[in-house]
Amino acid sequence: MSAPDVRELLDGPLVVLGRIMPASNHTFLTRLGDGGVQCVYKPSSGERPLWDFTDGTLAAREYAAWVVSEHLGWDIVPPTVLRDGPAGPGMVQLWMEPEETPEGRPDPVDVVPEGPLPPGFLHVVDANGVDDEPVMLVHEDSTPLRRMAVFDLVTNNTDRKGGHVLAMPGGHRHGVDHGVCFHSDDKLRTILWGWAGDPLAADELEGVESVLAGLDSDLRVALEDLLTVREVDAVARRCERLLRVRAFPVPRGGWPSIPWPPF
Repeated sequence: MSAPDVRELLDGPLVVLGRIMPASNHTFLTRLGDGGVQCVYKPSSGERPLWDFTDGTLAAREYAAWVVSEHLGWDIVPPTVLRDGPAGPGMVQLWMEPEETPEGRPDPVDVVPEGPLPPGFLHVVDANGVDDEPVMLVHEDSTPLRRMAVFDLVTNNTDRKGGHVLAMPGGHRHGVDHGVCFHSDDKLRTILWGWAGDPLAADELEGVESVLAGLDSDLRVALEDLLTVREVDAVARRCERLLRVRAFPVPRGGWPSIPWPPF
C-alpha cells in the first residue's frame, strides 16, 4: 500500500492499536480506518505540563515542524496533521518503519566503544557505559542528517535524541518528536554536534534563505496559526544568524547542549 496523501490522514476513524511506551506524553499507535496505514496519535489531552512551554501547544508544534519541513523540501518530518481522535484533538503522523542497520555497522546515532571512529561517523562526546567502560557517542556524516541538524537549528529543537532519528531505506533519515520546538528563547539540545563549527553547505544556506523568505509571506501565515508571533519572529532571527555566521554553532554554557537521556 502506498503512503497516503496528507489530506487522507484527516479522513476516516483512528483505530487505537496500543500505547507507545515509554513516552512522556500519551502516544498511541493507531490505524487509519479498516486496514488503513498506521499512524502515531498524540492527543493534546495527554500532554504533560512543562515549565517552559505553554500547556496544550505540543501538538501544534509537531505540525508546525512538518510545515517547515515541507517548505524546505527536505522530507525530514513524516506527513503530519492536526485532527480529532479517540482522546480528542491532537497530532496524527504517518508511522514510519525504520530499516534494520546492517550487522557490524552502527546506527545513524549510536554509542560505540572508545577507540577509532567507525568509517563515515563523527564524534560527539566521550562517556562511560553501563559497566563504567569508556564509550563514545557518534553519529553518521551524511547529507540527510546534516539537513536534519540545520532543520533543528531553524526550529530550535530542544530534544533531538538518538531515538528520534529514523533510518529509512535508501539512506534517507526521518526525524520525529518535535513537540518541544520553536521556543522564543534559544534552547537547542541535540546529539547532532558532529559538525560544530563547520561551514554550512550551499544547499543548506539556500534552505535557510528559503525559510527566511517564506516568513515574509505564506510560511509566516501558516506558522502564526500554530505559534505565537514572538516564536515566529524568533525563527526569522535564527535564520538571519545562521546566514550571517554561515556555520554550525558550537555548544555553549548556560543551557544543556545534549538532551537527557540522549536516547
